[in-house]
Amino acid sequence: MTGLLSKTYAAHTMLKIGAACLVACSMASVAVADDAPLRLVVPFPPGGSTDIASRIIQPKLAELLNRPVIVENKPGAASQIATQYVVRSKPDGNTVLVSFDTHAINPIVRPDLPYDTFKDLRGIAFALRFPLVMGASMATPGQNLKDFLAEAKANPGKYSYASTGAGSLNHLAAEDLKRQAKVDILHVPFGGGGPAVQAVLGNVVNFTLLSYAAMKAQIAADKIKPLAVTGTTRLPDLPNTPTVQESGFPEYEAYSWIGIFAPAATPDSVSNTLTKAFQEALNDKEVKQKLTALGFEVIATDGASVDKYTMEQYKRWDKFVKETGLSLKE
Repeated sequence: MTGLLSKTYAAHTMLKIGAACLVACSMASVAVADDAPLRLVVPFPPGGSTDIASRIIQPKLAELLNRPVIVENKPGAASQIATQYVVRSKPDGNTVLVSFDTHAINPIVRPDLPYDTFKDLRGIAFALRFPLVMGASMATPGQNLKDFLAEAKANPGKYSYASTGAGSLNHLAAEDLKRQAKVDILHVPFGGGGPAVQAVLGNVVNFTLLSYAAMKAQIAADKIKPLAVTGTTRLPDLPNTPTVQESGFPEYEAYSWIGIFAPAATPDSVSNTLTKAFQEALNDKEVKQKLTALGFEVIATDGASVDKYTMEQYKRWDKFVKETGLSLKE
């Protein structure tokens, strides 16, 4: 009997030790995860709006989370490569997508996406919104949108514009302008904001619609001239550049936006921590000042709001494409 009790006690002791080891290992794994870098996966090459905004937010985010934050550019396929990478990553809060307006448009352009935009990702934060600037080469005729459109109407098919890809917001926004203005201008798709700017600088195309951030340096150096702004108000840095609405198209409005997304299976506790960190980083005085100076409007709301906005944008542009019969092939 005594031997049996001894064996039972020994077994019980071993179980307790084993449980303690499991807890210790679990705590160690959490500590490793907390020390792992947070990867901000950007779907476009360096130089575009998502890349610029991510690098402005990055230092403050690292400070708030007390962990390294890395900006990782994964361009290609109109953001599909980056999005699929994040969808397939572990839902541990170490990898998030710094998504762009293409996030809402891709399901329209590519119904055979290798992921479900609305089911495979969860919103973390609605970060920024910003109008596009119509930036033209210095050789392009006109000092404003009205002047340029008059020239374009007189010369159908002579002029061209760069987008960040077929089905991108700047493609749809330009096509909407063409429809309202009744002009024939050639669309030339590129792989991101940086290449589109270079195409304008090299006179490969006449203009592009991009964020002010993507063209600020070239505009300041008089290498690109701003002809119009797609938002409802003029930009503080461009007080002499009219909006498209002011240029004779009162119904026209187009905003680009940036949202943060994580794999759908990311736990609420992890998601909430990330949401709070992004909101604090975006609202930091210095960060906000830098973003505002580049034409960004800081939104800094939660995941539910960016999921809702994504669906609204999807419905808007899906309707536009169906009404116009616009071809979205490269």
